[in-house]
Amino acid sequence: MRSPLPSRGFEQHADKLSTASSLPRFRIGKTSQEQIVLAITVLLVIVFGVTLNGFATVSNLLNLLRSISILGVLGLGMGLIVISRGIDLSEVAIMAGSWSIALIEMQQGMAVPLAVLLALALAVFIGIINGVMVAFVEAPPLFVTLAAGFVIYGLAFWFAPAWVVYAPKDAPGLTFLGAGHLFGIPVPILVFAVAAIAMQLFLSRTSVGRFVYAQGDNPEAARLSGIALRPLIVLEYVLVAILAWMAGFVWVGTTGSMQMAITQGTMIFDVVLVVVIGGISLVGGRGGVFSVVVGCILIGTLLNAFTIMDVNSEVQNIIKGVVLLAAIVLDNWLHPRDEETARQGD
Repeated sequence: MRSPLPSRGFEQHADKLSTASSLPRFRIGKTSQEQIVLAITVLLVIVFGVTLNGFATVSNLLNLLRSISILGVLGLGMGLIVISRGIDLSEVAIMAGSWSIALIEMQQGMAVPLAVLLALALAVFIGIINGVMVAFVEAPPLFVTLAAGFVIYGLAFWFAPAWVVYAPKDAPGLTFLGAGHLFGIPVPILVFAVAAIAMQLFLSRTSVGRFVYAQGDNPEAARLSGIALRPLIVLEYVLVAILAWMAGFVWVGTTGSMQMAITQGTMIFDVVLVVVIGGISLVGGRGGVFSVVVGCILIGTLLNAFTIMDVNSEVQNIIKGVVLLAAIVLDNWLHPRDEETARQGD
């Protein structure tokens, strides 16, 4: 006879799952990781505003927010998959690979709208493959997506053998999401805001969003309660791919090109950093959109200050690594591991 513990564990955490995706509530005496990170960010903004010339200007703060927009959109996708107790290390490769191929097709005469749809179709196809491998083949998501990243890089570079693929200069609509302004606000900031609101509504106002939290909190209990986990997993990886495509759209508009070199850099670890430091637990079932937002703002604040202070990239990587380790330790301290709800299936 199957042990009833998973069902009891699901009931035990029903209240937590129903409120995990709601907007953050600040309560005295119960400090969350998001609140701690937000407080640190406010303190850093005050300190840098007083000590660094040019930091507290409106133009610099807008540039700060603009600089984290792409990272924020990618972070929303990574946050979704980490909440579900998974991970996707191919997200940056999906962004770069799909758009590199689309830009090559534009250079060869394909209409811009068709090429944009081609990039979306490629991204979704890769997301489906990742989801099927994880959900139906039951391969570990870490290795599936790591391998997918290498495959995407190899295929894209074989198809478009150049480190940088440039967008056509006669396509102003292609650059609007990255270089345009609306009501004086850079469009990338608005893209991140709209994506964040949409993800918040998805996680907090839909049954599928609540299923994502249930899956991350206790996959076995979620399965016993009737949630179809395999299709849900495929959907999650498809959503990550769509957000990667959106981030690539902004990237192309901002730089006028797509650089394949970013797939071999540290950008994917920056995405994981903003997710973990914001409060989305690597064991799943915890955190939300607010976690990604505060994580992005903190990292953006640090990087902006480092740029003004002319700190070299090696020192920046060391600091980011230390911050990531501190975030993991803080998460373990605030949320001790629950062996009952940590069960991952049969």
